[in-house]
Amino acid sequence: MRKIEPLANDYIKVYESDIEGKSEYCYTPGICVLKSGRIIATLDHTYPGISPKEKGMIYISDDGEHFRFVGYFPFQHARPFEAGDDVYIIGQAGNVRIIRSEDGGETWSDYHSLTPEDGPGTWHASATNVWYEEDRLYLVMEHQMGADCVSWPVAAIAPVLMRARIGDDLLQRENWTFASEVYFRDAVDQEKLDDFGVPFYQVPRGGVIYTRVPDQTCRDSRTCAPIGWLETNVVRIMDKKHYWADPSGHTFHLFARAHTGGTGYCALAKVKEKGDGSMITSFEHVPSGRRCVFLPMPGGQMRFHMLYDAQTQLYWLLSTQATDSMTRSELLPPDRYNLPNNERRRLVLHFSKNCVDWCFAGLVAVGEVEKASRHYASMAIAGDDLLILSRSGDTRAHSAHNGNLITLHRVRNFRELVY
Repeated sequence: MRKIEPLANDYIKVYESDIEGKSEYCYTPGICVLKSGRIIATLDHTYPGISPKEKGMIYISDDGEHFRFVGYFPFQHARPFEAGDDVYIIGQAGNVRIIRSEDGGETWSDYHSLTPEDGPGTWHASATNVWYEEDRLYLVMEHQMGADCVSWPVAAIAPVLMRARIGDDLLQRENWTFASEVYFRDAVDQEKLDDFGVPFYQVPRGGVIYTRVPDQTCRDSRTCAPIGWLETNVVRIMDKKHYWADPSGHTFHLFARAHTGGTGYCALAKVKEKGDGSMITSFEHVPSGRRCVFLPMPGGQMRFHMLYDAQTQLYWLLSTQATDSMTRSELLPPDRYNLPNNERRRLVLHFSKNCVDWCFAGLVAVGEVEKASRHYASMAIAGDDLLILSRSGDTRAHSAHNGNLITLHRVRNFRELVY
């Protein structure tokens, strides 16, 4: 039997935590490739006592092999993107913050706030995609209004599509349009869901359950919050024959990580641009008239990354593969992070012409042990190759969640994977 070999198990080490010193972990790798070919990489890092001014880190590379540190920024969960001749990094520190470089990433502006620093609510995000449409760009941040949640508040999140015109000063709030907000728990009654195993565990609204049976060593160690969505990508359906296509080109679809307690689903919403420039968020429907809140997606239970390649006219999906999500939680190995569906060491690549039917393109990379994660990755096209920046770990990592590495993987000639 032929064994499937990883496409890009080897990696360039962009960042490594100081394992022997402070308890430092690194998160949220973001990547973009500039028109010049330069790579901009961003990441979070944290340790006890870290200065808020040093939450984010910026690295650049001109050859894809050697990265140099150029500076910090005072927020996290960020992604870099190019807009005209400038480069921006957007993320959150409770509110939405953004910085700009006018010299290809060498130097950066002070941060500007795009939302108030004193609320209401807080903002969340991850290094998901940026969608370009003619002279505009679109990305998703997430507004969280969950002060009453006693657990992970993904039920109290609204994915908010943001639009700006390329060439405008994107440091200024007035140059951004924010879509209307739909909060998951206000729109989806989990008590009425049935027939397809969501939610996987019965969790009270606003509450938390402990899924592991109590024992002497792992009492209450595995928890599940109410179902919700987070870490959202945006695309436009390009195929005019698609059921969800908008001939006017003014409807965008939001694909979010679905927290259901299980695997294999993403969450779905759509945003319609109105004639007055406003953007209205709602749900998509199938031809029967039924609302489509969840959609099958390989790896939809963990943060994933989507991009559209105009050359192949295909959407590409980078996600985390689960292999034993049906193992009873009390029988999991001790180094599995939280729930059975939380396996984090296998990055996989798929392609699709319609964002529904996903074709397996390959196993990108796999960690050698449970806590050697390869997850939360971002990707960018560089010529014929696909560059993948992964939140990773090795045998010295604190856990599968709290890794010690940010690694760059190169899938060479990725378009040849299409069949």
